[in-house]
Amino acid sequence: MPHASSTRSRLRGLLIDLEPVRRDRDFRMIWLGQMVNNVGRQITLVALPYELWQLTHSPLSIGLLALVQLVPILIFSLGGGVIADAVDRRRLLMITQVLLAACSLGLAILAAQPDTAVWPFYVVAFVAAGVGAVDQPARSSALPRLVPRERLSAAIALQWLSGSVVAISGPVIAGLIIATAGVSTAFALDVVTFLASLAALVVIAPIPPHPDAVRPSLRAIREGLSFARDRQIILSTLVIDIDAMVFGMPTSLFPQLALTVFNTGVAGFGLLNSALALGVFVGALLSGWVGKLRRPGRGVAIAVAGWGVAIAAFGMCTAYFPLALLCLAVAGGADVISSVLRSSIVQLATPDQLRGRISSIYMLVVTSGPRLGDAEAAAVAAIAGPQFSVVSGGVMCLVGLLAVIRYFPHLLRYESAEHAADQALEGSPTLSA
Repeated sequence: MPHASSTRSRLRGLLIDLEPVRRDRDFRMIWLGQMVNNVGRQITLVALPYELWQLTHSPLSIGLLALVQLVPILIFSLGGGVIADAVDRRRLLMITQVLLAACSLGLAILAAQPDTAVWPFYVVAFVAAGVGAVDQPARSSALPRLVPRERLSAAIALQWLSGSVVAISGPVIAGLIIATAGVSTAFALDVVTFLASLAALVVIAPIPPHPDAVRPSLRAIREGLSFARDRQIILSTLVIDIDAMVFGMPTSLFPQLALTVFNTGVAGFGLLNSALALGVFVGALLSGWVGKLRRPGRGVAIAVAGWGVAIAAFGMCTAYFPLALLCLAVAGGADVISSVLRSSIVQLATPDQLRGRISSIYMLVVTSGPRLGDAEAAAVAAIAGPQFSVVSGGVMCLVGLLAVIRYFPHLLRYESAEHAADQALEGSPTLSA
Protein backbone atom coordinates (compact mmCIF):
# COMPACT_ATOMS: atom_id res chain seq x y z
CA MET A 1 0.00 0.00 0.00
CA PRO A 2 2.74 2.53 0.81
CA HIS A 3 4.32 1.74 -2.57
CA ALA A 4 1.00 2.29 -4.38
CA SER A 5 0.50 5.54 -2.48
CA SER A 6 3.93 6.84 -3.47
CA THR A 7 3.28 5.87 -7.10
CA ARG A 8 0.01 7.83 -7.11
CA SER A 9 1.83 10.76 -5.53
CA ARG A 10 4.47 10.73 -8.26
CA LEU A 11 1.78 10.57 -10.94
CA ARG A 12 -0.02 13.53 -9.40
CA GLY A 13 3.29 15.39 -9.41
CA LEU A 14 3.52 14.89 -13.18
CA LEU A 15 0.03 16.15 -13.95
CA ILE A 16 -0.48 19.84 -14.54
CA ASP A 17 -0.75 21.93 -11.38
CA LEU A 18 -4.31 23.28 -11.00
CA GLU A 19 -3.53 25.41 -7.96
CA PRO A 20 -3.72 28.74 -9.85
CA VAL A 21 -7.28 27.89 -10.92
CA ARG A 22 -8.25 26.76 -7.43
CA ARG A 23 -6.60 29.48 -5.37
CA ASP A 24 -6.26 32.60 -7.52
CA ARG A 25 -9.71 33.99 -8.32
CA ASP A 26 -8.66 36.68 -10.76
CA PHE A 27 -6.50 34.28 -12.74
CA ARG A 28 -9.36 31.76 -12.79
CA MET A 29 -11.75 34.34 -14.23
CA ILE A 30 -9.26 35.52 -16.87
CA TRP A 31 -8.36 31.94 -17.78
CA LEU A 32 -11.97 30.83 -18.24
CA GLY A 33 -12.97 33.97 -20.12
CA GLN A 34 -10.00 33.78 -22.43
CA MET A 35 -10.59 30.07 -23.11
CA VAL A 36 -14.09 30.85 -24.39
CA ASN A 37 -12.81 33.79 -26.40
CA ASN A 38 -9.99 31.71 -27.89
CA VAL A 39 -12.56 29.36 -29.39
CA GLY A 40 -14.01 32.32 -31.26
CA ARG A 41 -10.59 33.56 -32.30
CA GLN A 42 -9.71 30.09 -33.61
CA ILE A 43 -12.92 30.08 -35.65
CA THR A 44 -11.91 33.40 -37.22
CA LEU A 45 -8.42 32.07 -37.96
CA VAL A 46 -10.08 29.38 -40.05
CA ALA A 47 -12.93 31.42 -41.49
CA LEU A 48 -10.91 34.41 -42.76
CA PRO A 49 -8.54 32.53 -45.10
CA TYR A 50 -11.47 30.37 -46.20
CA GLU A 51 -13.47 33.45 -47.17
CA LEU A 52 -10.49 34.94 -49.02
CA TRP A 53 -10.05 31.72 -50.95
CA GLN A 54 -13.73 31.68 -51.86
CA LEU A 55 -13.46 35.24 -53.16
CA THR A 56 -10.18 34.90 -55.07
CA HIS A 57 -9.39 31.19 -55.56
CA SER A 58 -5.75 32.22 -55.31
CA PRO A 59 -3.17 30.91 -52.82
CA LEU A 60 -1.48 34.30 -53.05
CA SER A 61 -4.43 35.82 -51.21
CA ILE A 62 -3.64 33.62 -48.21
CA GLY A 63 0.05 34.50 -48.33
CA LEU A 64 -0.83 38.20 -48.50
CA LEU A 65 -3.05 37.77 -45.43
CA ALA A 66 -0.12 36.39 -43.44
CA LEU A 67 2.00 39.38 -44.49
CA VAL A 68 -0.77 41.87 -43.69
CA GLN A 69 -1.09 40.38 -40.19
CA LEU A 70 2.65 40.24 -39.54
CA VAL A 71 3.46 43.84 -40.48
CA PRO A 72 1.40 45.54 -37.73
CA ILE A 73 2.82 43.15 -35.15
CA LEU A 74 6.33 44.20 -36.11
CA ILE A 75 5.35 47.88 -36.14
CA PHE A 76 3.13 48.21 -33.09
CA SER A 77 4.21 45.58 -30.56
CA LEU A 78 7.04 47.59 -28.98
CA GLY A 79 4.72 50.55 -28.60
CA GLY A 80 2.09 48.23 -27.17
CA GLY A 81 4.54 47.09 -24.52
CA VAL A 82 5.25 50.68 -23.49
CA ILE A 83 1.53 51.40 -23.17
CA ALA A 84 1.01 48.24 -21.10
CA ASP A 85 3.66 49.47 -18.63
CA ALA A 86 2.16 52.96 -18.34
CA VAL A 87 -1.55 52.31 -17.75
CA ASP A 88 -3.90 50.04 -15.83
CA ARG A 89 -3.52 46.73 -17.67
CA ARG A 90 -7.04 45.60 -16.85
CA ARG A 91 -8.51 48.74 -18.41
CA LEU A 92 -6.23 48.43 -21.44
CA LEU A 93 -7.33 44.82 -21.97
CA MET A 94 -10.98 45.87 -21.81
CA ILE A 95 -10.33 48.43 -24.56
CA THR A 96 -8.45 45.98 -26.78
CA GLN A 97 -11.16 43.34 -26.35
CA VAL A 98 -13.85 45.80 -27.44
CA LEU A 99 -11.78 46.80 -30.48
CA LEU A 100 -11.09 43.19 -31.44
CA ALA A 101 -14.77 42.37 -31.11
CA ALA A 102 -15.53 45.30 -33.41
CA CYS A 103 -13.07 43.90 -35.96
CA SER A 104 -14.82 40.51 -35.89
CA LEU A 105 -18.17 42.26 -36.27
CA GLY A 106 -16.76 44.09 -39.30
CA LEU A 107 -15.72 40.76 -40.82
CA ALA A 108 -19.21 39.35 -40.20
CA ILE A 109 -20.83 42.31 -41.94
CA LEU A 110 -18.44 42.10 -44.89
CA ALA A 111 -19.00 38.36 -45.29
CA ALA A 112 -22.77 38.84 -45.27
CA GLN A 113 -22.67 41.16 -48.30
CA PRO A 114 -23.57 39.50 -51.63
CA ASP A 115 -20.84 41.29 -53.62
CA THR A 116 -17.87 41.99 -51.38
CA ALA A 117 -14.49 43.38 -52.40
CA VAL A 118 -11.41 41.64 -51.05
CA TRP A 119 -9.43 44.64 -49.80
CA PRO A 120 -11.72 45.48 -46.83
CA PHE A 121 -10.94 42.07 -45.33
CA TYR A 122 -7.24 42.90 -45.41
CA VAL A 123 -7.88 46.29 -43.81
CA VAL A 124 -9.80 44.71 -40.93
CA ALA A 125 -7.13 41.99 -40.56
CA PHE A 126 -4.43 44.67 -40.38
CA VAL A 127 -6.30 46.61 -37.70
CA ALA A 128 -7.03 43.48 -35.68
CA ALA A 129 -3.37 42.43 -35.77
CA GLY A 130 -2.34 45.92 -34.66
CA VAL A 131 -4.75 45.83 -31.72
CA GLY A 132 -3.51 42.36 -30.87
CA ALA A 133 0.03 43.73 -30.75
CA VAL A 134 -1.12 45.91 -27.85
CA ASP A 135 -3.36 43.27 -26.25
CA GLN A 136 -0.76 40.51 -26.00
CA PRO A 137 1.97 42.38 -24.05
CA ALA A 138 -0.68 43.70 -21.65
CA ARG A 139 -2.06 40.20 -21.12
CA SER A 140 1.33 38.57 -20.63
CA SER A 141 2.65 41.26 -18.28
CA ALA A 142 -0.56 41.12 -16.20
CA LEU A 143 -0.11 37.42 -15.38
CA PRO A 144 2.53 37.85 -12.62
CA ARG A 145 0.10 40.24 -10.91
CA LEU A 146 -2.65 37.60 -10.91
CA VAL A 147 -0.72 34.73 -9.29
CA PRO A 148 2.16 34.54 -6.79
CA ARG A 149 5.57 33.83 -8.29
CA GLU A 150 5.63 30.22 -7.02
CA ARG A 151 2.53 29.46 -9.14
CA LEU A 152 3.53 31.43 -12.25
CA SER A 153 4.90 28.42 -14.16
CA ALA A 154 1.72 26.48 -13.42
CA ALA A 155 -0.42 29.40 -14.62
CA ILE A 156 1.55 29.62 -17.89
CA ALA A 157 1.22 25.85 -18.37
CA LEU A 158 -2.55 26.12 -17.84
CA GLN A 159 -2.72 28.76 -20.55
CA TRP A 160 -0.83 26.46 -22.90
CA LEU A 161 -3.14 23.56 -22.02
CA SER A 162 -6.30 25.53 -22.78
CA GLY A 163 -4.70 26.93 -25.92
CA SER A 164 -3.82 23.45 -27.21
CA VAL A 165 -7.34 22.17 -26.53
CA VAL A 166 -8.75 25.08 -28.53
CA ALA A 167 -6.17 24.59 -31.30
CA ILE A 168 -7.29 20.96 -31.68
CA SER A 169 -11.03 21.51 -31.40
CA GLY A 170 -11.38 25.02 -32.86
CA PRO A 171 -10.84 24.13 -36.54
CA VAL A 172 -13.39 21.31 -36.25
CA ILE A 173 -15.96 23.66 -34.72
CA ALA A 174 -15.18 26.28 -37.37
CA GLY A 175 -15.64 23.78 -40.19
CA LEU A 176 -19.03 22.68 -38.85
CA ILE A 177 -20.25 26.26 -38.42
CA ILE A 178 -19.07 27.36 -41.86
CA ALA A 179 -20.63 24.30 -43.48
CA THR A 180 -23.99 24.68 -41.74
CA ALA A 181 -24.44 28.41 -41.14
CA GLY A 182 -21.91 30.20 -43.34
CA VAL A 183 -18.81 32.33 -42.86
CA SER A 184 -20.67 35.40 -41.62
CA THR A 185 -22.15 33.39 -38.75
CA ALA A 186 -18.70 32.09 -37.87
CA PHE A 187 -17.39 35.65 -37.52
CA ALA A 188 -20.50 36.63 -35.54
CA LEU A 189 -19.89 33.79 -33.09
CA ASP A 190 -16.40 35.17 -32.50
CA VAL A 191 -18.01 38.50 -31.54
CA VAL A 192 -20.20 36.74 -28.98
CA THR A 193 -17.24 34.97 -27.34
CA PHE A 194 -15.70 38.34 -26.50
CA LEU A 195 -18.48 38.75 -23.94
CA ALA A 196 -16.81 36.06 -21.83
CA SER A 197 -13.40 37.74 -21.80
CA LEU A 198 -14.96 41.14 -21.12
CA ALA A 199 -17.06 39.74 -18.25
CA ALA A 200 -13.91 38.27 -16.70
CA LEU A 201 -12.11 41.62 -16.93
CA VAL A 202 -15.05 43.44 -15.34
CA VAL A 203 -15.03 41.27 -12.19
CA ILE A 204 -11.28 41.15 -11.48
CA ALA A 205 -9.37 43.76 -9.52
CA PRO A 206 -7.63 46.65 -11.32
CA ILE A 207 -3.99 46.13 -12.37
CA PRO A 208 -2.56 49.65 -12.00
CA PRO A 209 0.90 50.54 -13.34
CA HIS A 210 3.96 50.28 -11.12
CA PRO A 211 4.74 53.48 -9.17
CA ASP A 212 7.98 53.79 -11.15
CA ALA A 213 6.26 53.40 -14.53
CA VAL A 214 7.25 55.89 -17.22
CA ARG A 215 5.16 57.59 -19.86
CA PRO A 216 5.11 56.10 -23.38
CA SER A 217 8.01 57.42 -25.46
CA LEU A 218 10.82 56.33 -27.74
CA ARG A 219 13.13 56.55 -24.75
CA ALA A 220 10.91 54.07 -22.89
CA ILE A 221 11.15 51.68 -25.85
CA ARG A 222 14.95 52.00 -25.87
CA GLU A 223 15.00 51.33 -22.14
CA GLY A 224 13.14 48.05 -22.67
CA LEU A 225 15.44 47.00 -25.50
CA SER A 226 18.52 47.83 -23.41
CA PHE A 227 17.21 45.83 -20.47
CA ALA A 228 16.58 42.76 -22.66
CA ARG A 229 20.06 43.10 -24.19
CA ASP A 230 21.90 43.57 -20.89
CA ARG A 231 20.01 40.98 -18.86
CA GLN A 232 21.87 37.89 -19.99
CA ILE A 233 19.31 35.35 -18.79
CA ILE A 234 16.53 37.09 -20.75
CA LEU A 235 18.63 37.51 -23.88
CA SER A 236 19.62 33.84 -23.78
CA THR A 237 15.98 32.70 -23.69
CA LEU A 238 15.22 34.85 -26.72
CA VAL A 239 18.23 33.60 -28.68
CA ILE A 240 17.55 29.94 -27.86
CA ASP A 241 13.96 30.28 -29.09
CA ILE A 242 15.15 31.84 -32.36
CA ASP A 243 17.57 28.93 -32.76
CA ALA A 244 14.84 26.31 -32.23
CA MET A 245 12.27 27.97 -34.48
CA VAL A 246 14.46 29.18 -37.35
CA PHE A 247 16.26 25.86 -37.82
CA GLY A 248 13.80 23.34 -36.44
CA MET A 249 10.35 24.51 -37.60
CA PRO A 250 9.16 22.18 -40.41
CA THR A 251 5.46 23.10 -40.71
CA SER A 252 5.79 24.80 -44.11
CA LEU A 253 6.93 21.43 -45.50
CA PHE A 254 3.97 19.44 -44.17
CA PRO A 255 1.96 19.58 -47.43
CA GLN A 256 4.94 18.48 -49.53
CA LEU A 257 5.94 15.78 -47.05
CA ALA A 258 2.41 14.38 -46.86
CA LEU A 259 1.91 14.31 -50.63
CA THR A 260 5.36 13.36 -51.98
CA VAL A 261 7.34 11.70 -49.17
CA PHE A 262 4.86 9.90 -46.91
CA ASN A 263 2.28 9.58 -49.74
CA THR A 264 -0.59 9.96 -47.28
CA GLY A 265 -2.58 12.63 -49.13
CA VAL A 266 -4.60 15.38 -47.53
CA ALA A 267 -5.50 13.19 -44.56
CA GLY A 268 -1.81 12.78 -43.78
CA PHE A 269 -1.31 16.54 -43.95
CA GLY A 270 -3.99 16.96 -41.30
CA LEU A 271 -2.41 14.27 -39.12
CA LEU A 272 0.99 15.99 -39.26
CA ASN A 273 -0.52 19.19 -37.90
CA SER A 274 -2.60 17.32 -35.34
CA ALA A 275 0.40 15.34 -34.06
CA LEU A 276 2.29 18.52 -33.21
CA ALA A 277 -0.78 20.01 -31.47
CA LEU A 278 -1.42 16.77 -29.59
CA GLY A 279 2.17 16.77 -28.35
CA VAL A 280 1.71 20.30 -27.02
CA PHE A 281 -1.46 19.19 -25.22
CA VAL A 282 0.17 16.16 -23.61
CA GLY A 283 3.29 18.15 -22.69
CA ALA A 284 1.18 20.80 -20.97
CA LEU A 285 -0.93 18.15 -19.24
CA LEU A 286 2.21 16.51 -17.80
CA SER A 287 3.92 19.75 -16.75
CA GLY A 288 3.28 19.56 -13.01
CA TRP A 289 7.00 19.17 -12.30
CA VAL A 290 8.09 22.24 -14.27
CA GLY A 291 7.54 24.77 -11.48
CA LYS A 292 9.67 22.69 -9.10
CA LEU A 293 12.85 22.82 -11.18
CA ARG A 294 15.82 24.29 -9.33
CA ARG A 295 17.56 25.30 -12.55
CA PRO A 296 14.89 26.17 -15.13
CA GLY A 297 17.52 27.38 -17.60
CA ARG A 298 18.95 23.88 -17.74
CA GLY A 299 15.41 22.61 -18.33
CA VAL A 300 15.09 24.98 -21.31
CA ALA A 301 18.32 23.65 -22.83
CA ILE A 302 17.20 20.02 -22.40
CA ALA A 303 13.77 20.76 -23.87
CA VAL A 304 15.29 22.51 -26.92
CA ALA A 305 17.66 19.56 -27.37
CA GLY A 306 14.63 17.26 -27.26
CA TRP A 307 12.93 19.40 -29.91
CA GLY A 308 15.95 19.25 -32.22
CA VAL A 309 16.42 15.48 -31.82
CA ALA A 310 12.71 14.81 -32.35
CA ILE A 311 12.57 16.97 -35.49
CA ALA A 312 15.65 15.27 -36.96
CA ALA A 313 14.17 11.86 -36.14
CA PHE A 314 10.88 12.88 -37.77
CA GLY A 315 12.75 13.66 -40.97
CA MET A 316 14.43 10.25 -40.94
CA CYS A 317 11.25 8.24 -40.30
CA THR A 318 9.91 8.44 -43.84
CA ALA A 319 9.37 4.68 -44.11
CA TYR A 320 6.89 4.46 -41.23
CA PHE A 321 4.32 7.23 -40.94
CA PRO A 322 3.05 6.42 -37.41
CA LEU A 323 6.58 6.67 -36.02
CA ALA A 324 7.02 10.02 -37.77
CA LEU A 325 3.82 11.24 -36.10
CA LEU A 326 5.15 10.08 -32.72
CA CYS A 327 8.35 12.07 -33.28
CA LEU A 328 6.30 15.17 -34.05
CA ALA A 329 4.25 14.67 -30.88
CA VAL A 330 7.46 14.39 -28.84
CA ALA A 331 8.69 17.60 -30.48
CA GLY A 332 5.45 19.37 -29.55
CA GLY A 333 5.77 18.22 -25.95
CA ALA A 334 9.37 19.43 -25.75
CA ASP A 335 8.37 22.77 -27.27
CA VAL A 336 5.67 23.48 -24.70
CA ILE A 337 8.00 22.65 -21.79
CA SER A 338 10.61 25.01 -23.24
CA SER A 339 7.98 27.71 -23.72
CA VAL A 340 6.61 27.47 -20.17
CA LEU A 341 10.10 27.61 -18.68
CA ARG A 342 11.25 30.48 -20.89
CA SER A 343 8.13 32.52 -20.22
CA SER A 344 8.51 31.99 -16.47
CA ILE A 345 12.17 33.02 -16.52
CA VAL A 346 11.47 36.17 -18.54
CA GLN A 347 8.53 37.25 -16.38
CA LEU A 348 10.29 36.63 -13.06
CA ALA A 349 13.59 38.20 -14.15
CA THR A 350 11.83 41.42 -15.23
CA PRO A 351 10.63 44.14 -12.83
CA ASP A 352 6.92 44.94 -13.13
CA GLN A 353 7.48 48.42 -14.58
CA LEU A 354 9.25 46.81 -17.57
CA ARG A 355 7.17 43.67 -18.06
CA GLY A 356 5.01 45.13 -20.82
CA ARG A 357 8.01 46.13 -22.89
CA ILE A 358 9.87 42.86 -22.34
CA SER A 359 6.67 40.92 -23.12
CA SER A 360 6.41 42.81 -26.41
CA ILE A 361 10.00 41.90 -27.32
CA TYR A 362 9.29 38.29 -26.39
CA MET A 363 6.18 38.43 -28.58
CA LEU A 364 8.22 39.71 -31.53
CA VAL A 365 10.63 36.79 -31.22
CA VAL A 366 7.89 34.19 -30.80
CA THR A 367 5.94 35.62 -33.75
CA SER A 368 8.78 36.08 -36.21
CA GLY A 369 10.81 32.95 -35.36
CA PRO A 370 8.38 30.35 -36.79
CA ARG A 371 7.82 32.44 -39.92
CA LEU A 372 11.56 32.70 -40.51
CA GLY A 373 11.75 28.97 -39.85
CA ASP A 374 9.11 28.29 -42.49
CA ALA A 375 11.08 30.37 -44.99
CA GLU A 376 14.37 28.64 -44.10
CA ALA A 377 12.85 25.17 -44.37
CA ALA A 378 11.24 25.96 -47.72
CA ALA A 379 14.47 27.41 -49.14
CA VAL A 380 16.54 24.37 -48.14
CA ALA A 381 13.83 22.03 -49.43
CA ALA A 382 13.88 23.78 -52.82
CA ILE A 383 17.60 23.06 -53.10
CA ALA A 384 18.03 19.65 -51.43
CA GLY A 385 14.53 18.23 -50.90
CA PRO A 386 12.10 18.29 -47.96
CA GLN A 387 13.56 15.35 -46.04
CA PHE A 388 17.06 16.84 -46.03
CA SER A 389 15.58 20.17 -44.97
CA VAL A 390 13.87 18.65 -41.92
CA VAL A 391 16.84 16.52 -40.82
CA SER A 392 19.41 19.27 -41.34
CA GLY A 393 17.14 21.71 -39.52
CA GLY A 394 17.02 19.47 -36.46
CA VAL A 395 20.79 19.03 -36.54
CA MET A 396 21.39 22.77 -36.94
CA CYS A 397 19.06 23.40 -34.00
CA LEU A 398 21.36 21.22 -31.85
CA VAL A 399 24.47 22.97 -33.17
CA GLY A 400 22.87 26.33 -32.42
CA LEU A 401 22.00 25.12 -28.94
CA LEU A 402 25.64 24.35 -28.24
CA ALA A 403 26.56 27.85 -29.42
CA VAL A 404 23.95 29.41 -27.13
CA ILE A 405 25.26 27.46 -24.15
CA ARG A 406 28.80 28.49 -25.07
CA TYR A 407 28.04 32.21 -25.26
CA PHE A 408 25.40 32.31 -22.50
CA PRO A 409 26.74 30.12 -19.68
CA HIS A 410 24.32 31.91 -17.32
CA LEU A 411 21.49 29.86 -18.82
CA LEU A 412 22.60 26.53 -17.37
CA ARG A 413 23.56 28.03 -14.01
CA TYR A 414 20.45 30.16 -13.55
CA GLU A 415 18.46 29.18 -10.46
CA SER A 416 14.82 29.89 -9.69
CA ALA A 417 14.22 32.66 -7.17
CA GLU A 418 13.00 30.32 -4.44
CA HIS A 419 16.06 28.05 -4.63
CA ALA A 420 18.41 31.01 -4.90
CA ALA A 421 16.83 32.57 -1.80
CA ASP A 422 17.21 29.33 0.14
CA GLN A 423 20.84 29.09 -0.88
CA ALA A 424 21.48 32.70 0.13
CA LEU A 425 20.02 32.03 3.57
CA GLU A 426 22.50 29.19 3.94
CA GLY A 427 25.35 31.58 3.12
CA SER A 428 26.14 30.08 -0.28
CA PRO A 429 26.88 32.27 -3.29
CA THR A 430 24.19 32.47 -5.94
CA LEU A 431 24.21 33.63 -9.52
CA SER A 432 22.27 36.75 -10.22
CA ALA A 433 19.73 36.57 -13.05
